[in-house]
Amino acid sequence: MTTATTADAYPHYAAAFQAQSPAAPPPLRALRDRGWDAFARLGLPTARRGNEPWKYTNVAPIARAAFAHPEPLPVDESAATLAHVQANAPWHSDWRNLVFVDGVFAPALSAEIAPGDSPHSLIVAPISATLRAGHDDSLDLLGELAAPDDDGFVALNTAFLQEGVNIAVPADVDAGVANLVYLSTGRAQPRATYPRIIISAQRNARLRVIETYAGPDDTRYFTNAVTEIHVHDGAAVEHYRLLLDGRDAYHVGTSRVIQHRDSTFSSVAIARGAALGRNDFGVVLAGAGAHCTLNGLYLTTGQQHIDNYINIDHPEPHGTSRLFYKGILDGQSRAVFGGNVTVREGAQKTDAQQTDKNLLLSEQAEVDSKPSLLIYADDVKCGHGATAGHIDLDTVFYMRSRGLDLPTVSRILIHAFASEIIDTVALAPLRDYLHDQFRNAIPDADISLPIGGR
Repeated sequence: MTTATTADAYPHYAAAFQAQSPAAPPPLRALRDRGWDAFARLGLPTARRGNEPWKYTNVAPIARAAFAHPEPLPVDESAATLAHVQANAPWHSDWRNLVFVDGVFAPALSAEIAPGDSPHSLIVAPISATLRAGHDDSLDLLGELAAPDDDGFVALNTAFLQEGVNIAVPADVDAGVANLVYLSTGRAQPRATYPRIIISAQRNARLRVIETYAGPDDTRYFTNAVTEIHVHDGAAVEHYRLLLDGRDAYHVGTSRVIQHRDSTFSSVAIARGAALGRNDFGVVLAGAGAHCTLNGLYLTTGQQHIDNYINIDHPEPHGTSRLFYKGILDGQSRAVFGGNVTVREGAQKTDAQQTDKNLLLSEQAEVDSKPSLLIYADDVKCGHGATAGHIDLDTVFYMRSRGLDLPTVSRILIHAFASEIIDTVALAPLRDYLHDQFRNAIPDADISLPIGGR
């Protein structure tokens, strides 16, 4: 039900919700209603006082903007050719590539595995395909980890859920690489899209998944994405999230992961786009012996704002987690890092480490870093740290004395700083792609050091 408060504060969202087609399957309509009811209560987190998760990030520009919510239309193939997609996102012919253009699935650019196509019951397909095949149970996991009641952006995503990706990997199956590309194109009116991804890797399954969000620099748009990942006993999931949106875009991404006994989850989050970007990532190691590694790299320039809000929860013993994020900041940009690790009572023998390192290329750049540990068990090994600083002038002097000019020195040092995260990417084609992306995106640092001295 729509409340007067929500309708008054967000009239464009209220009108768009009422205008959605009633032709959707009943389970999807029920899910949307649940999302809208939650959004009606929560709204967007514009109040920053007393709101710790959003203390350093102002979402008022998103709340004020009247984004278009048109009904999905067939993809304009002239606006999104295969060459255009490959120029904006990582691509490999051996991967299972699924492409969405302005929130709409592009079958001509994709290679899906629909229900019934695989002898192992492997599914890598749009949710619409699984619903057409009569698999209404594909919606059962939606909202289990990212509940609409928990967050206004998750509620909004659920209320406007039109399409999503369903990846179901049966036990003991290696599903290879699922490459999910969300491409926004130029539009006269700012547009909102709501990607939704649900992943389930059953016992001892293997999966590598890439999420890429990209778009043009000269268009304002809003992407509100939600990903839910279930990693069952002994399963292993490698997850890569690439925020490559245009410099005028807004992006809020929410990822929730639950791990069961002896499972492994690794993630690398890369951000070098968007005027305002948010990476809200939460992992619960719900089974003994689970291991997770969360790495991240962000590059901000101009007046960009990137917010990484990472939470790791250890409720069971013998869990291991590693959280390592690095940032490169230039211009008047700002980055936020909130890393929270909770070790609950009974989670003995937990080994958790978190680190955030930032390289400031400008006197005007600013980073707010707040790593924290909450430990309620007494037999653990935990630590955290955060640093922020400029390029080391002693190293610059040494390299210049070997005949290198300042621009070359700065680019070598900045790329070396980024490489520590990029080199953790296990997929060689993706790793090479990211190295190329950062080489091209590295700004010229303002280093003034004469060759004759320091």
